[in-house]
Amino acid sequence: MDKMRRIRKSMIWMGALLFCSGAVFAQKAERKNVREGNKLYGNEKFTESEIAYRKSLEVNPRSVEGTYNLGNALYKQKKFPEAAEQYQLLTGIAEKMAETEEEARLANIFHNLGDISMQNKEYDKSVEAFKQSLRLNPADDETRYNLALAQKLLENQQNENQDQNQDQQNQDKNEDQENKDDQQQQDQQQQQQDDKKENKTQQEQQQNEQMSRDNAQQMLDAFLQDEKDTQEKVKKAQAQQQQRRKTDKEW
Repeated sequence: MDKMRRIRKSMIWMGALLFCSGAVFAQKAERKNVREGNKLYGNEKFTESEIAYRKSLEVNPRSVEGTYNLGNALYKQKKFPEAAEQYQLLTGIAEKMAETEEEARLANIFHNLGDISMQNKEYDKSVEAFKQSLRLNPADDETRYNLALAQKLLENQQNENQDQNQDQQNQDKNEDQENKDDQQQQDQQQQQQDDKKENKTQQEQQQNEQMSRDNAQQMLDAFLQDEKDTQEKVKKAQAQQQQRRKTDKEW
């Protein structure tokens, strides 16, 4: 039984030793790649330094130094979205970094994030980033200047947006008025067409009524003429008859 316990203890110690050896090896590999990256970065070989820092992160993805230096290498290459991604990973542990007295590094992170936001014309974000940087390092005159510049650019952007919104409102108002005027003109034209159509109909009705009255008058005149002719014929016949009777009596 004691022998089995001794074997177990030996295995535990061996495992611990192997783990420690592996951790030490990984730490050495990480440090080696970081130092190589720093050397390349110092010689302004930013692409090569990026590769070295990425190798250090393959060994230890949580390496603050590797993440920070990789962000700087990307920033120098103007790979701003990728650099911002690395910086954001570190701002997520800002309190922890502050506790480990890394304010200077954290201040530089917010400074670079402010610069990146200015590149993207996101001046509201750059203002906040520069403020964060100055809270950590109030003596940084460059950050203070960049903050003032970002605030001025943000003010100009807001004024420009207001002008654009006002121009758009005026344009919409003019378009509404033009549409209203066009509709009024169409309504007037339609009313004129309706009036013409109505007048034409009334004229046709009046003409038809006049024709009907004329026809009726003609028919009446013809009837009266016939009646007159008939009466004259009757009178003439009666006169002739009376004349014959008178002649007969004389005989």
